Amino acid sequence: MASSVIEKIVGMTAKVADLTAERLSRIFAVNVVGAILVAKGAVAHMRAAPERGHIVNISSAAARLGSGNQYIDYAATKGALDTFTIGLADELAAEGIRVNAVRPGIIETGLHAKGGEPDRVARISPMVPMRRPGSAEEVARAILWLLSDEASYTTKNFMEVSGGR
Repeated sequence: MASSVIEKIVGMTAKVADLTAERLSRIFAVNVVGAILVAKGAVAHMRAAPERGHIVNISSAAARLGSGNQYIDYAATKGALDTFTIGLADELAAEGIRVNAVRPGIIETGLHAKGGEPDRVARISPMVPMRRPGSAEEVARAILWLLSDEASYTTKNFMEVSGGR
């Protein structure tokens, strides 16, 4: 991912005193407005399809943890996405469209380094009950399960993929 993409999704680590209206607008535009507009388009297609689809939003454990002193604005966007997930699940359940979310925790990706903290995964991993970071593949497996028929009675659910954190 290019640094500009990282800045749009999460930004560099910052405390609330360092946040700007431009940064907040950018991060909310990508993480909240973008997700809502994608879901809106997907719902239109799902309603027209003979078989209903399913939506899995990508939230974050940060929505529960707050990420103070680091990514408080990112955490706020994921909290908004959690609220949207709940509302959309309620709105679409009777139509057979399931809506869930996964909340990844510390996942081994380049995101942390590009956010200005190349040692963040190593520094935080000992605080994770499983004592290790997760992988993108582990997150993907959770998403695939939520999209599968095995999860046919699962909606308005938040699957934590955070090693117990």
